[in-house]
Amino acid sequence: MKKKIFIWIAFLVATGWVIAGSSKVLEASTTSLTYSVFFPPTHGQSKAAADWAKEVEKRTDGRVKINVFSGGTLTPADQTYDGVVKGISDIGMSVFAYTRGRFPVMEVLDLPMGYPNGRTATRVANDVFTKFKPKELDGVKVLYIHAHGPGLLHTLKPVQSLRDLKGMKIRSTGLSAKMVEMLGAVPVAMPQGGTYEALQRGVVDGTFTPIETLKGWKQAEVIKYTTDSSGVGYTTAMFVVMNLKKWNALPKDIQDIFEAVSAQWIDVHGQTWDTLDLEGRQYTLSLGNKVIPLSKEEDARWKKAVSPIIQDYIKTTDAKGLPGKNAVKEVESLIKKYGKLYK
Repeated sequence: MKKKIFIWIAFLVATGWVIAGSSKVLEASTTSLTYSVFFPPTHGQSKAAADWAKEVEKRTDGRVKINVFSGGTLTPADQTYDGVVKGISDIGMSVFAYTRGRFPVMEVLDLPMGYPNGRTATRVANDVFTKFKPKELDGVKVLYIHAHGPGLLHTLKPVQSLRDLKGMKIRSTGLSAKMVEMLGAVPVAMPQGGTYEALQRGVVDGTFTPIETLKGWKQAEVIKYTTDSSGVGYTTAMFVVMNLKKWNALPKDIQDIFEAVSAQWIDVHGQTWDTLDLEGRQYTLSLGNKVIPLSKEEDARWKKAVSPIIQDYIKTTDAKGLPGKNAVKEVESLIKKYGKLYK
């Protein structure tokens, strides 16, 4: 009897059935996921996202395979969140502010609170989410959040005062659009992907954005001046979320790996933002563009001009039964905490 079994095994191996069968088992045990990233593939944040995916694959011993689609090729930036909810992509990275009003609690992060750098902004963003757990994000699994360094003004013509800015058309998103209004300019809603051409064609006169975009999105080629308005420096928070059904279908040990890698990548993205900001500054200066500092008096005028935005946010969100005032206080406290840590 044993001899017959050995003969059958030898036959199956010889014909490839055992190998093919084991291969099918391995294939079936691999979970393939799609990841939609709105950054272009050459951008540092897109590379950080790809490295995150590779690390998840590595720690799961290949049980998870993540296919990254950068440059908005799977879902456009303003449709990435809904794309994850609907299952068009399994994972998505994009910007809360691209769907203004959709994430009222998380909008507190984008207020002009004077963020000093990307590491601070990124840590603040994750702590705010952890503390308030806003219901607006219940439809997905939030893996982590990151946020850029202070948004500054970049223009075709020099801006040294509010008088210079008055009436100019400035690309902006989310709450930064309100900021543009309060400063006397005209906001033009637009994702980063369309900003280069808009500046090149004169559709807009400038853009409010972190200085890293001058290199990461090549915008230094089409602007001439940067106004260092860091006194009213805002950030733009970005989500990395997963389809809830796909998340719930993962084994617990795989979920734990996703959580661990994501926790590590919070600082990876924060540090990447700061590195990119430095590179953006160096790049724009290398092209002969100018960085204009605001005078102390002018900086105070800009802060005063945008201060009603914060009060309006508190009033509006509190009226909806949301923690507007508490969220603002939390952000202020966290900026002080992490600002000291990440000098």
